[in-house]
Amino acid sequence: MKTAKGTTKWKKIIMWTILSIVIIVAGVFVYLNSVTYSPSERAEAAMTSDAQVNVTKLKDGYRFEPLSTEVTEPNIIFYPGGLVKPESYSPLAREMAEQGHRVYIANMPINLAIFGQNKADSFIEEHPNEAFVIGGHSLGGSFAARYAAEHNEKLEGVFFLASYADEGGSLKNTDLSILQITGSDDGVLNWEDWENSKANLPEDTKYVSIEGGNHGQFGSYGMQKGDNQPAITEDKQLEEVVVALENWMDTFN
Repeated sequence: MKTAKGTTKWKKIIMWTILSIVIIVAGVFVYLNSVTYSPSERAEAAMTSDAQVNVTKLKDGYRFEPLSTEVTEPNIIFYPGGLVKPESYSPLAREMAEQGHRVYIANMPINLAIFGQNKADSFIEEHPNEAFVIGGHSLGGSFAARYAAEHNEKLEGVFFLASYADEGGSLKNTDLSILQITGSDDGVLNWEDWENSKANLPEDTKYVSIEGGNHGQFGSYGMQKGDNQPAITEDKQLEEVVVALENWMDTFN
């Protein structure tokens, strides 16, 4: 039979164990927040609704919907890069919405797509009878591919911005249309892994290289650690991404 002294001892051990776990978890969140990239002023401004685009905050992210033109399919689902806040991709979302597409940017738990692979479900449920493509930047692209590999019947295609499909997201044996966009001056992308990952994509994958583009300018959050200085402006890189996406989606018709 336990003594009162023994019971008190175990209570103290349990209490200190729980306290230690809380401190560790809190420390991890503080650290992740300190290394997470925030949207630029330009990106913050692009989050505001106007006569052309309506921006709505949803449970699982944001929706950018065209107001000045009819909605053009496919709808676009976007997964942010690792430790990058979703608002950082608002300039791209707004540009695509102005082209007529309904665009969704997923809000990932602690800004890591690894914890939100199925975020696309809630977006597709809004318009289940319409066409969708999914894609993302860096880590986001890899987990968009994993989602697509498991739900290819819900999608028309997958696009990658400075990203690739790993074995868990292999799309090689699907009928999905694939677009791969990279920046020639990207200093963050693991180019060896990117090259090897081509084995996980269909032979008819479309590849586009943006001359002078880097890793961070696929979003709008400033210079990323380890990246190279771009040889083109953020505006120019965004323009080329938009053109590549539009040209690719035009082939669906």
